[in-house]
Amino acid sequence: MTKGPNAIEIRPLTARNWDDLERLFGPRGACAGCWCMWWRLPRSIWDKQRGEKNRRAFRKVVASGVPTGVLAYVNNEPVGWCAVAPREDYVRLACSRVLKPVDDRLVWSVTCFYVARAHRRGGLTEQLLRAAVEYAHQRGGKMVEGYPHDPRSGEMPDASAYTGFLSVFRDAGFKEVARRSPRRPIMRKRSE
Repeated sequence: MTKGPNAIEIRPLTARNWDDLERLFGPRGACAGCWCMWWRLPRSIWDKQRGEKNRRAFRKVVASGVPTGVLAYVNNEPVGWCAVAPREDYVRLACSRVLKPVDDRLVWSVTCFYVARAHRRGGLTEQLLRAAVEYAHQRGGKMVEGYPHDPRSGEMPDASAYTGFLSVFRDAGFKEVARRSPRRPIMRKRSE
């Protein structure tokens, strides 16, 4: 962590700083009422819970104490989020044709980033990703996996970037281990 004004501090999300996540995500739950439940639920349930029900569901997950992710702060204001937990916590990954498991290794999955508009395109996503790897390592995770977009045809809307970009994962030391779709590689890094 850098000292001084505008220094970035990254902390795990817990029940104690839940209000910070709510402030960062705003009333829409970051995007379309997701509240970081997209990967945790089958689509039919996620659709029924969109919005307030997803907020309450994710709050219960956080209150349970299971790993959920890390929050970035600048001057004690929440400015960024990265979801990371054991892959088995994300039921949608197991049924995904493109993101199904590569092998039977126990991995942690980075599934989502959310960065406040004023802090985008400044390197915060990579800092969050590196902190997520450390967070997993501190909790016994040996391998971290991510599912970034590879925007081969140019720019993508910010809302489409929630799983991160290939370049960010490469810069953080991740290596591609599978690609079942031209734009969605599976990247891994040992958490040492």
